[in-house]
Amino acid sequence: MSFIDNLIANVIRDDVRANSAYVVPDSSGLIKLDAMENPYELPRALREELARRLADAVLNRYPMASYASLKEKVSATLGIPAGYDVLLGNGSDELIQIVATTVANQKRRATILAPVPAFVMYSRSAQFAGADFVGVKLKPDFSLDMDAMLAAIALHQPAVVFLAYPNNPTGNLFASEDIETIIRALGDKGIAVLDEAYQPFARHTFMDRLDEFENLVVMRTVSKLGLAGIRLGYMTAAPQLLAEFEKVRPPYNVNVLTQVAAEFVLDHVEVLDAQAASINAERERLTPELAALAGVEVFPSAANFISLRVPDAADVCAKLLAEKVLIKNLSKMHPSLANCIRVTVSTPEENSAFLNSLKAALAPA
Repeated sequence: MSFIDNLIANVIRDDVRANSAYVVPDSSGLIKLDAMENPYELPRALREELARRLADAVLNRYPMASYASLKEKVSATLGIPAGYDVLLGNGSDELIQIVATTVANQKRRATILAPVPAFVMYSRSAQFAGADFVGVKLKPDFSLDMDAMLAAIALHQPAVVFLAYPNNPTGNLFASEDIETIIRALGDKGIAVLDEAYQPFARHTFMDRLDEFENLVVMRTVSKLGLAGIRLGYMTAAPQLLAEFEKVRPPYNVNVLTQVAAEFVLDHVEVLDAQAASINAERERLTPELAALAGVEVFPSAANFISLRVPDAADVCAKLLAEKVLIKNLSKMHPSLANCIRVTVSTPEENSAFLNSLKAALAPA
């Protein structure tokens, strides 16, 4: 073995070496429908004003560590209840990592639990924090298997249960009464994290129930709302609980340009809300058209994407890519997603291009 091979073998964790990096495919020149992004830019007048604001940003100083003005804007604009603070992160990925790191017990390995298939960062963050991850398989219709969930909670006593609401990659909303049952089953032994990344499209939330459940954390991001490029996530919980997560948050974790951009755009959140409404309308148009295709099974979605099962996901993805349309092949994520693909709901033009390419890909040879 070479020097560098020996070095890595000697000092890098075995589980890290056995893992692979999170891969983001190159989308240059493609219709990009693989990452659940808002396809709409800000109107030109807002972009020009934003450019002026960014030009005045103080780049030679660290951000204000308290982020007080940005927190106030997020709270006032995005529905944070009175009396609750927010913790900000570099996207929701960092917040998930903060939660996992905070609960990873040094004396007794903590367990983090989530229904699967789910957002991959729940299991990855648990692993890298040194916690065990337990995945509980969803039912065939992707609803929660409550018997299995409650049995797993009783057996593993998880420190955290992550519940994406709606779920990624399936798109469905779990029944609110099931979520309530899980929160109550955890009691004072575990935290329920409701990941509401797709709330702008689902229009359902547990944010207004924080007073009811002191072990509830509600987490969101502005990425799906239309600001994926600035990487800003936020979460809230009972003040005493949020204070513990704050101890783990890296200092200056939200950069100045993100802060300036977020504060400006949130003054015009009605523009983003209108874009979300357009995306929802396109989702409702696209869903029955997809369901009408022979050999296609469409799963209900409350998000800005649609997941569906096709006869051969690898073949379909390859044929769409040849037509410059990039979607997500879900088949390798979990056995229950065999031959499933996921497509972002985009503009009417891009949605029609996808639909036409899909019809061609499914046509008999």
